[in-house]
Amino acid sequence: MKINDIKKVLLLGAGTMGQQISIPCALAGFDVVIYDISEEALEKALRRIPKIMAGMVLWKKFTQEEADAAFKRISTTTDPAAAAKDADIINESVPEKPDLKVKIFSQFNALCPERTIFTTNTSTLLPSKIAAATGRPEKFLALHFHDVSITNVVDIMPHPGTSEETIALVKEFAEKAGQLPIMLQKEHSGYVFNYMIGALFTSAQTLATSNIASIEDIDRAWMGVTHMMQGPFGMMDGIGLDTMLSVTEYWAAKNKDPQWIKNAEFLRGYVEKGHLGMKAKKGFYEYPKPAYNQPEFLKGVKN
Repeated sequence: MKINDIKKVLLLGAGTMGQQISIPCALAGFDVVIYDISEEALEKALRRIPKIMAGMVLWKKFTQEEADAAFKRISTTTDPAAAAKDADIINESVPEKPDLKVKIFSQFNALCPERTIFTTNTSTLLPSKIAAATGRPEKFLALHFHDVSITNVVDIMPHPGTSEETIALVKEFAEKAGQLPIMLQKEHSGYVFNYMIGALFTSAQTLATSNIASIEDIDRAWMGVTHMMQGPFGMMDGIGLDTMLSVTEYWAAKNKDPQWIKNAEFLRGYVEKGHLGMKAKKGFYEYPKPAYNQPEFLKGVKN
């Protein structure tokens, strides 16, 4: 299959990342289908996607006319057979549970054409851990998107069994979708940026759970020195504290590290209250007007 043969993109999962990934794909002219088992999740996605696009239009990333045309290319379904029909490339963004990813790839392997390329947007898992379950390991790799409203960086991470043809085709696909592919030469947990930013998040959580400083002061330290608009806790709110908990629990269980376990318990306290971050309007901060966006957050005391 060549790049011009790719017409239909299938996104598995209608959550935050499924919604976001649909936008550059549709803008590039691909027909995008979002599949989810929940009709409610799909309805929410169709309400949320135009709002994400509106913000990107304000930032002049594309015009409203382009946004309207792209949105018409996005459809949804709860029917796996309809979703799989004529799919050329899949990107999966279901929750970070290996058994769930194995189940859904196995299901779609039986439904998709032989040509279909399978990719995962996983934040934590290595492709080799689930490659066999896809039924087409040579046509499988990680294609990991970040927040498309602020960056076009994507990570491309094959496993040892991924074919060179698949790697090249997925790179072309990412470029056609307006993305900047970061090519990993070997499997590595956390890719490139996430590996670096993960160290920041772990450090911030550890400072908070060890009662070294408050959440606000940890963010103030980061923002005040780097002049960034968010600190680590504000960033985690944007990612989603449920996602942060999944990642932290995974590594806590894998490494049995007492500090990671403590950090997971800290995050779980927020998630169990429904304080999932920006998408729930409450996490470490309250939205749409978080404290870190207020002028007084970084003001020093005048003598």
